[in-house]
Amino acid sequence: MRFSDLDPATRTELEAAAFRRLLAHLASRPDAQNIDLMNLAGFCRNCLSNWLKDAADARDVALTKEESREAVYGMPYDEWKATHQAEATPEQKAAFEKAQGGH
Repeated sequence: MRFSDLDPATRTELEAAAFRRLLAHLASRPDAQNIDLMNLAGFCRNCLSNWLKDAADARDVALTKEESREAVYGMPYDEWKATHQAEATPEQKAAFEKAQGGH
């Protein structure tokens, strides 16, 4: 069976499970810096939290930016930054500017 042929409820359940697994994977890899994710894949944890917030807003679900970030980071964003975020190197910054072009 093709994924696109699944009934909507099953498809949503599988997508949600994959999203939860992605969050768990990212939580287990705090060494994967957001700038590296952006440089490699064009998205990072902040993007995921913004997409979660956008989805909540589209459904009139009350979810603040801070709450969506905590859902993605597994802790308050400021705590994650203080614990896990390293200063970007000049090479990372240059790669970001080149790859993103104003993202």
